Amino acid sequence: MTLTRLAWANLRAAPMTSALNVVLLALGTATIVVLLLLSHQIAGTLARDAKGIDLVLGAKGSPVQLVLSSVYHADIPTGNIPLVEARRWTDDRRVAQAIPLSLGDSARGYRIVGTTPEYPALYDADLAEGRLWDASLEAVLGAEVALATGLRPGDVVTGSHGMSGMGDRHAESPYRVVGILVPTGAVVDRLILTGLESVWDIHGDEHDHGHEEVSDLEEAGDESHGEHDDHDVEEEHGHEDDHGHDESSSSGETPEAETPDEREITAMLVRYASPVAAVSMPRQINAQSNLQAAAPAFELARLLQIVGLGLDGLRAFALILITSAAFSVFGAMYGALQTRRGELAMMRCLGATRAELMTGLLIEGLLLGLAGAVLGVLLGHAAVEAVGTVLAEARGISITGAILLTEEFLLAGALVLVALLAAAVPAWQAYRTDVSRTLASHG
Repeated sequence: MTLTRLAWANLRAAPMTSALNVVLLALGTATIVVLLLLSHQIAGTLARDAKGIDLVLGAKGSPVQLVLSSVYHADIPTGNIPLVEARRWTDDRRVAQAIPLSLGDSARGYRIVGTTPEYPALYDADLAEGRLWDASLEAVLGAEVALATGLRPGDVVTGSHGMSGMGDRHAESPYRVVGILVPTGAVVDRLILTGLESVWDIHGDEHDHGHEEVSDLEEAGDESHGEHDDHDVEEEHGHEDDHGHDESSSSGETPEAETPDEREITAMLVRYASPVAAVSMPRQINAQSNLQAAAPAFELARLLQIVGLGLDGLRAFALILITSAAFSVFGAMYGALQTRRGELAMMRCLGATRAELMTGLLIEGLLLGLAGAVLGVLLGHAAVEAVGTVLAEARGISITGAILLTEEFLLAGALVLVALLAAAVPAWQAYRTDVSRTLASHG
């Protein structure tokens, strides 16, 4: 009989004790695996959704709420801002690109976002079917929206105010689906995109401007700002005061006259022309305007730090479980050693060496550690897959248990080492067993 088979037979001789040790090791391992998988995927998803966005301009309020609502579409907006005020800053030479967003409505549980074609391009979201919108009340669906709703190009969908689906329905102004985007794994998959003029038209077009000029905004308002107006910000405001008529008919740009009927947007996503802009621009906007500037990278770090405090507690709990399992393995094997001293002495008489006895006990610890590691990893992945299913049904962050991280191999190795260390003391005592005295005491 080989040492491994003998060690396995010894473990089977005390099935309840062996099972308890394996379960304790597995629970600690599974907890750490769940934390590793969730933190890795959530951090990756958040970073991917904020790709290419250096700054968010919005209404005064919580910067975290502004970033969550405008970048991740996971919160209600902080309010609306005048389009002309936002463009005052995005026409700055420090800005390379600015993408406006108008939020507030949803359809079938998915947020409707009024924006420009630069927004899907931000996530490399090409068209799988149809085309992008080029008129009011045309919509393009993210991949997840199309899959969940079954809507195809040519279908119509009615929006309602808010995200609950219980707000006022805009039955008189349904959207016509004209395109579907390819899956990207980013937040755009869960959105319904349309033009800014659609949002303004549906909400009564209270600003008596006509929306035909908005197509020019979509073509020019969010392009790279390598070229700028010949006049500066102060001169723009001077022209607005001097002209009482709508200049958009001659210039092709959105009217910027500050009147009670001024158009509004929810937020503006900004990409810097140079990293140097991060030093001065947010502080300048927050101090010199009624707008709020929030950096997604900074707010994301704060958010992950807050979440990390809770994860630290779970990690501590997992380490306690693993430590308890290590002491349990030690106690079980030490107790087994006391009852098997006579058996070990007989094995010595039959030709077994001290090293073989010691190795046999270490193999028992190794088998317990391996069983706990394998079971724990399987339980951890199954738990994450279950969480991912729930989040998918709730249209949240995409999570899967079908990935394997390098850290898991390190964790499994550490767990096996813990089990071996727990078995080391009983194994050393078995090595030092005095055959004659043991046989005499059991004779």
